[in-house]
Amino acid sequence: MEYKLKETVSKDAFRYGYLVNKVAPFLKPHLPRIILNLVLAVPLGLLDGVVAFALKPYMDCVINGKTWTVGNFTLEQNTLAIAIPFGIILFAIVEGVLKYANNYLTDWTGNKISNSLKVKLFNKLTTLDPKFYDINSSGLVLTRFYTDPETASKNIIQTLKTFIMTSFGIVGLVSVLLYNSWKLAIIGVVIMGMAITPVTFIRKKVKKVSNATMVVGGDMTTTFNETFAGNKIMTAYNLQEQQNEKFEKQIKDQFNLTISLTKRVGWMSPIMHFVCSIGIAVVMFYGNHLIITGEMTAGSFASFVTSLLLLYKPVKNLGATLTNLQTTFVALGRVFELFDLTPHIENRKDSIPMRTLNSGISFENVWFEYEENTPVLKNFSLNIAKGETIALVGNSGGGKSTTVNLLPRFYDIKSGAIKFDGVNIKDFDLNSLRENISFVFQDNFLFSGTIRENILMGKPDATEDEINLVIKMAHLDDFLLTLENGLDTYVGERGASLSGGQRQRVAIARAMIKNAPIVILDEATSALDNESEAIVQKALDNLMQNKTVFVIAHRLTTIHNADRIAVINEGELVELGTHDQLMTIPDGNYKHLYEMQFKEQEVNV
Repeated sequence: MEYKLKETVSKDAFRYGYLVNKVAPFLKPHLPRIILNLVLAVPLGLLDGVVAFALKPYMDCVINGKTWTVGNFTLEQNTLAIAIPFGIILFAIVEGVLKYANNYLTDWTGNKISNSLKVKLFNKLTTLDPKFYDINSSGLVLTRFYTDPETASKNIIQTLKTFIMTSFGIVGLVSVLLYNSWKLAIIGVVIMGMAITPVTFIRKKVKKVSNATMVVGGDMTTTFNETFAGNKIMTAYNLQEQQNEKFEKQIKDQFNLTISLTKRVGWMSPIMHFVCSIGIAVVMFYGNHLIITGEMTAGSFASFVTSLLLLYKPVKNLGATLTNLQTTFVALGRVFELFDLTPHIENRKDSIPMRTLNSGISFENVWFEYEENTPVLKNFSLNIAKGETIALVGNSGGGKSTTVNLLPRFYDIKSGAIKFDGVNIKDFDLNSLRENISFVFQDNFLFSGTIRENILMGKPDATEDEINLVIKMAHLDDFLLTLENGLDTYVGERGASLSGGQRQRVAIARAMIKNAPIVILDEATSALDNESEAIVQKALDNLMQNKTVFVIAHRLTTIHNADRIAVINEGELVELGTHDQLMTIPDGNYKHLYEMQFKEQEVNV
């Protein structure tokens, strides 16, 4: 399946049987409560019919003094006069208990299903490889993976419950209508049916607006995320007004969509009122005739009219419920489309564990492209011996970061092979492959939590002695002494409470405690000032001991420490050797790069 998420409705949004089968496993663990909840909706729906039905004996017997006979059972006026007030109290108690139980079960099951879906989808999200995150905006991902499950799962039980309650409410009230007068019932039901006919015409509009609203909602979330993550750029370039205008436009788009639906759907209510009023007028006109001719009692007529008036609410609710059910299925369609996403990079069935690196790494005629027919690496070949440090240099966009990102299989190559100890990395179990590689990036991501928790991500079962050792080797010890809570200091989202150099040293400690045989340093010091770089460089030197190291660097010191330097230009390996060897090549790429970028650093050093 394509990684690019669509901002519109899923192709399966109206395959109701398919969606029910898909959601069934999430409903199954809570089936007893769901069934009990839906069963309770039946008497709750019938209660309005009980109220309307009770008017007949009250009007005919209590008010007009007649006896009430049902089959062989007869009740006198005095008995009913006492029983009906107590019946009202009992009715209120039963209704209150049923409503409480029904609402509690609805919220409980709805939240449980929602949580199960969210956990399952989050698990799916964490299995997807970097390409997925490259091509989808954060706002769209958040909407599709979080908001849609919320809409779909929480509403499905509520909507089903309301549908059952409304349906049985209609059945109960129509039964009362028929009991009192089948002639009037036909008139009332036909006209009520005419009143709800317009509901069938809004299906496509609901679908269209639901899709468009999701798109705008995703864009708004993206704007929030970009404003948060890029706040310094926004401030530095005075982009506040631009962001405000973008968000204001999105708010207006959302408003226009909402009003668009209101304009097309809002007319249904007054039309239904008008049609129903005609029905009531016809019923009253014909009902008066039936009372005058003695075919119907005043109590029966009062019960009938009350039933007809009460019938308007469930009929109207049925239209709204069907609309909500459609919206729920639209969201369900989008949710289960996400479950069909499969990682592009997966283990082979016969994959083998990678234990360590014994001899070396080889790139053999590697071709790679992010977009089809736009190669980033072209016939790239390079051999690196175990324990060697190799620096990758070249012009920006030449393929340096791409080269190292292929080692842990963040992406898969188009052709050629990358081998560890002569074994294609595609043959290794992914987890074991990545366990043997440590990364230190230019802008290392720290998770919200303590410094200790971030370091232990490299090795969750590390001992206290191991932690103390890497703290010392990463030159974090002096810094930690200045903190009140030391290693248990909370660093905040993305490690925002730490300086760039401090974040880098925490990341280096995390990489050290992992103790992987392969280390990748992707411009790990390029964003630091000279003083911070000096400390971080010492930590990096400790990290690199007895490791096979790939270094992408813009700093001369890091390059000079490398055993060899690989010059990559436009996806091709153009030069390879030590600094001294490469400097002897007339008009060489490295020599030109050195004179342009590194010579000033050398003078400063």
